[in-house]
Amino acid sequence: MGALIADEGAATVWDALRTGRRPRIPEKGPVDTYERRFERWRAQAAGVDPDTLLSAAAESGIRLVVPGDPGWPSQLDQLAEHRPYALWVRGVHDLRHACLRSVAVVGARAASAYGLHVAGELAWALAERTWSTVSGGAYGIDGAAHRGTLAGGAPTVAVLAGGLDLSYPRGHESLFADIAARGTLVSEHPMGTSPTRHGFLVRNRIIAALTPGTVVVEAGLRSGALNTARHAQELRRVLMAVPGPVTSALSAGCHRLLREWRAVCVTDAADITEHVAHIGDHMRPGTGTAMARDGLDEESRRVLDAVPERSGAGTATIAATAGIDLDAALGRLGLLAAGGFIERTLSGWRVRSGSSGDTGDRVRP
Repeated sequence: MGALIADEGAATVWDALRTGRRPRIPEKGPVDTYERRFERWRAQAAGVDPDTLLSAAAESGIRLVVPGDPGWPSQLDQLAEHRPYALWVRGVHDLRHACLRSVAVVGARAASAYGLHVAGELAWALAERTWSTVSGGAYGIDGAAHRGTLAGGAPTVAVLAGGLDLSYPRGHESLFADIAARGTLVSEHPMGTSPTRHGFLVRNRIIAALTPGTVVVEAGLRSGALNTARHAQELRRVLMAVPGPVTSALSAGCHRLLREWRAVCVTDAADITEHVAHIGDHMRPGTGTAMARDGLDEESRRVLDAVPERSGAGTATIAATAGIDLDAALGRLGLLAAGGFIERTLSGWRVRSGSSGDTGDRVRP
């Protein structure tokens, strides 16, 4: 499918699947395999009603992002033919900008107290440095990373293996609600899709591709986190691992990464940012932002000027003050939050203390 879309374009392929017209066979792969798969794709496409699917998603606060959209993370394009065709997104943050300064933090589901503590502390300390985390929303290390990031005041991105209307695992229903309110949930799969073992492995490539580096906190020798690590290595992202007790089977995978895969040994947030930040970026004094205010486009600056410094304001109020529509305001607020300029509080959006948006020459709503 990836080769076919690369040759013909998504719209042409979709029309072919709906009408039965055979597009030109891609050069890659045997013809008989392509014919079998095309028939399977046709049967699947016949059961899809795009208008109903998009309407139902919108009612649940879920939006579709495709390559070429402003919110599409361009770093995913490095997956080439394995790039997702579209992503379903739920949350207050624009996915692209939520990953502007991000690190993937992954590890064992059945994590030890040591692993949970380290993952939470690393994520919290990264958030304090305005770095977000990307993980898989699972029990154990994933959950600790998401919670640590939210506690530190930064957005977190959970890449799920099923539809965003299904809370899996069920015990993370409240966590996913928190992420939707202060971060981003994302999936390749439409509403109603139940997770599968294959789906968990396939989504790992997205976790690795969204960020410049992946940290494995705790993992056994057969952990799915090593699958994410392999994707990171294949994409030439920075691969990092946290050492653990030599007596712990849950750290054996991390030690293999350090010994055989030449992963970088990291023990705190400073170690991590040293390897994934742009030169000098992690040493920028005082601003706490991912970019300079002067680097923002005009519309983003108008939105920033509409955000109050102390008491929070809702998205609709900020949109009206900035003179733009609600969807555009939501996207700009996501960019500004990911960049460290603003933060979301219980009372709404406000300028983040210590950011370069907190200046004396700005308009005070």
